[in-house]
Amino acid sequence: MIVNERIISYIQSLESPNSPLCQEIERYAIDTFVPIIRKEMESFLKVMLLVRHPDSILEIGTGIGYSAILMSEYIKNSAKITTIENYGKRIPIAESYIHKSGKSDVINLIKGDALTILPELKEPFDFIFMDAAKGQYIHFLADVLRLLKPGGVLISDNVLQEGDIVESRFAITRRNKTIHSRMREYLYTIKNTPELETTVIPLGDGITLSVKK
Repeated sequence: MIVNERIISYIQSLESPNSPLCQEIERYAIDTFVPIIRKEMESFLKVMLLVRHPDSILEIGTGIGYSAILMSEYIKNSAKITTIENYGKRIPIAESYIHKSGKSDVINLIKGDALTILPELKEPFDFIFMDAAKGQYIHFLADVLRLLKPGGVLISDNVLQEGDIVESRFAITRRNKTIHSRMREYLYTIKNTPELETTVIPLGDGITLSVKK
């Protein structure tokens, strides 16, 4: 845990309800043990979208469509969202919810491995939200930088690994060592990339907020 649980509970108690569809997707996620973004991340995304008013959003990691649909409710009518998902079992669920949202013309779901898809994308984006396989963030970064417009925002979720990121690699279980080392590499790289100004925020499971210079 990164932040005191009582503080988290209090902050979450202040949140206004999401749309009925987002509430439905959230209930499904809880019932089926599918991970979706945390409440603190939701609130942060909403504010950032209303501050930045992006025209084009790239999401790496659709899941069951929850965050893409949530974001679609906080952008201007002309804005578009491109979202990438590789997990075959979740893609039909995401497609179903996107269709139900009535935002099929706003949200473009691309099926496949982001490592393959990102190099093929050409159009730049002014807002990128990364919430995919944590061990792959460092491998996504070169294309993410290429695709992010100057002045654009990059948000990376779940970067502090429940606080384990500060532990020595010798204290990490064998199955988590690769993710631990890659995330440490990602955080060092993104904080020291000349094209970016980045802050690490202990919100949810930790996020980075970067702006391309």
